[in-house]
Amino acid sequence: MKKEHILVIRFSALGDVAMVVPVVWSLAQQYPDVRITVLSRAFARPLFENLAPNIGFMEADVKREYRGIKGLNRLYRRLTAKQFTSIADLHNVLRSEFLRLRFNMGRYRVAHISKHRMGRHRLVKRNNKQLTQQPTSFENYIQVFQRLGYTFTANFKSIFPPEGGNLTLLPPSLAFLSSDTAPLIGIAPFAAHKGKVYPPELMEQVITMFTSQHPEVRILLFGRGEQEEHWFTKWCEQWKQCIFVNRNVESMYQELILMSHLKVMLSMDSANMHLASLTGVPVVSVWGATHPYAGFMGWGQSETNAIQAELDCRPCSIFGQKACRRGDYVCMHMIKPTTIVEKINSFFTN
Repeated sequence: MKKEHILVIRFSALGDVAMVVPVVWSLAQQYPDVRITVLSRAFARPLFENLAPNIGFMEADVKREYRGIKGLNRLYRRLTAKQFTSIADLHNVLRSEFLRLRFNMGRYRVAHISKHRMGRHRLVKRNNKQLTQQPTSFENYIQVFQRLGYTFTANFKSIFPPEGGNLTLLPPSLAFLSSDTAPLIGIAPFAAHKGKVYPPELMEQVITMFTSQHPEVRILLFGRGEQEEHWFTKWCEQWKQCIFVNRNVESMYQELILMSHLKVMLSMDSANMHLASLTGVPVVSVWGATHPYAGFMGWGQSETNAIQAELDCRPCSIFGQKACRRGDYVCMHMIKPTTIVEKINSFFTN
């Protein structure tokens, strides 16, 4: 009898792929004799390598090497050589739908994710919004495996042991953290879309207030891009407590090690919220155009730590990519820096 081997398909952005980790890990733990291979883009490899003995990873560049129908057919032929028995499409877009079609023709067991588009649409209507919690991405992923015949409980805690990742694996510039006793907090103040970014000028006020109250704390700044380069450089010059993480690490895995030692992470609705969640760290999340009800809260995170303004117009977008209807992004500007500092401080009094 052929050994059970599940192909898990999830391309897309880093945060979406990161949300697969708790579900796939839980499945692997409760079905140790089932092989699981995650098919994604190259950047996701550190999330799944060494996650569990029965979890493997395959990378596929669907924008270049496997572009178009001919490319996807080549990818399909490569996949069939792996002798999968089940296909779990956790993405459900044109590329994965094409692969599903091919596998269906080959009489594989195939299931795909439901994105609950109608419920999400009601969240972002201009009028008569229905602010109802939608199934989370984790629940949606689990349902795919249930339709394939796998029943399990999602009981993931962290990709690292309770003491956190191994700090000795960090580059020499961060070696001092192995013996440093200063509390660490993380700040990831940017996101892919403006509607999900707390204004940097207000974030400066957060840092000013927090460092004055906790001068002993080190602040690790997470993120990479033009905005990060500009603002993080400025902040590191202004506050000696700040460390520009991307200038000091060599890989995403090292970023995850750092996150595992944070007391708390302050993040937008972004990939860093999900990465920190994979290390078992509490996240204070700031929400503007988007809303936790859409189902994208980080794994194990509490909505009590989600900071958001009460406005009739929000949420206006599921993913945050739409321009502000008002034009002023008041949903973020309404959130006071003192509110954020008070929430972070709650982790220093417990």
